[in-house]
Amino acid sequence: MSPDLKKKNRVSFFVPLLRLLYAFSIPVHELLHCRWHAVASWTWDAQDETCGICRMPFDGCCPDCKLPGDDCPLIWGACNHSFHLHCILKWVNSQTSQAHCPMCRREWQFKE
Repeated sequence: MSPDLKKKNRVSFFVPLLRLLYAFSIPVHELLHCRWHAVASWTWDAQDETCGICRMPFDGCCPDCKLPGDDCPLIWGACNHSFHLHCILKWVNSQTSQAHCPMCRREWQFKE
């Protein structure tokens, strides 16, 4: 479609609208008034939204906690994988030899 034809189509759309507004004495500037409402949201700064061990969402709580926020913070490893504190502590303690990240199998170290 040529630019001239696009412009003609836009004009042909607005002409009847402007005639209608004029007929009812509605000022055009009142019709074209726009409003913008900003909304903020909070999320964990993690690659995934769920714990890699228990698969529960980070904004909830791990299976050991009764309520979200019961001293079960989000913990990052040196490999940048994140888990609930209780989940990774259980995982590390259950390893018979050296503890590894359950996601990438690298040696587990808490991120400093």
